[in-house]
Amino acid sequence: MSALTDLLSTDAVRLEVAADDWRAAIHAAGGILVSEGISTAEYTEEMVRNVEDNGPYIVIAPGFALAHARPSPAVLRTGMSWVRLSRPVPFGHESNDPVELVVALAASDAEAHTAALSALARVLADPERTRALQQAASPEDVLAVLDGNRPTDKATSSPASSTGPGAAPGPALASGARPRPDAPADETSPALAEHKILTVCGNGVGTSLFLKNTLEQVLDRWGWSRQVSVEATDTISAKGKASEAVAILTSQEIARTLGDVGVPVKVVQDFTSTAEVDAVLRDTYSV
Repeated sequence: MSALTDLLSTDAVRLEVAADDWRAAIHAAGGILVSEGISTAEYTEEMVRNVEDNGPYIVIAPGFALAHARPSPAVLRTGMSWVRLSRPVPFGHESNDPVELVVALAASDAEAHTAALSALARVLADPERTRALQQAASPEDVLAVLDGNRPTDKATSSPASSTGPGAAPGPALASGARPRPDAPADETSPALAEHKILTVCGNGVGTSLFLKNTLEQVLDRWGWSRQVSVEATDTISAKGKASEAVAILTSQEIARTLGDVGVPVKVVQDFTSTAEVDAVLRDTYSV
C-alpha cells in the first residue's frame, strides 16, 4: 500500500462512467464519496460551487480534474474517489479540456492527504503510468499502477545536464548561496533571508499541493531547495502572505481572482509538468 492507495479503495474507482457535462462528472465522483462513507451529499455540492465560484482551476493537467472543496462538516473522513469517463467532457479550461479523469478529494483537515497528493502528482507526471491508467481494465489495475506495480517505476525526469531546461541555472546558486529574484544567473546574494514562493488554489488543500510538489521537484533538480521554500495556500491567505513571497504560482483563474498583490503572479497551465514549472521559475529569477 502507498499513501495514495491508503485513501483510495477499489470500491471508490469507477471506469467508463457516462456524464453529460462537468457538473455530472463531479456529481459522479462525489456520489462515490457518499456511498463509501467519506462525505455527505452536501460536500458534492460544495465541490460544484467551488468551480462555479472560482472557475475550472481544478483542471490542473490535460484531461485531469481534481474535484475538491474546503474541509467542512460534510467531510466524514479523508478519502478519494476515481472516475474515468466514457466520453471526455469540457470543464471550460482553455488549455486542459476536455476532461477524462476526475479524482474527487475530501479532506478532513489540511494535512492528512498531502502525501497522497504528492504521490498522485508523481504518477501523473510519468507518461507511461498515465497511459497505463487510461488503459486500465479494472479498479484493481488502477490501484496496481498507482502502487507502482505496473508499469515499472522510473524517474519522472532525466538527470539534469549542463545545458537545457533541466540544468541548474548556475554553479554559484547551486552551491548554497541564496538566489535573488532579478539577478543574472552568475550572481548571488548570500545575505538575503530564505526566499518563499506561494502556490495558490481556491481552498489551499488540493491543486496548490499538486503544484507545490512539482515546484519542489524542480527546486531539488536545481539545487535550490535550501534557499527557496514553497507554501501551498488559498486565495484569501495568499493576499495576506504575498508580502512574504518573491512570487506566486497558480492557475489563470486564480490569478484573476488574486489581482495585484504586489509580487509577480505566474500562471501554470499543467501542474504536473516539471518542464513548464522550470520555465516559470527561470522567468521568475531571470535565469
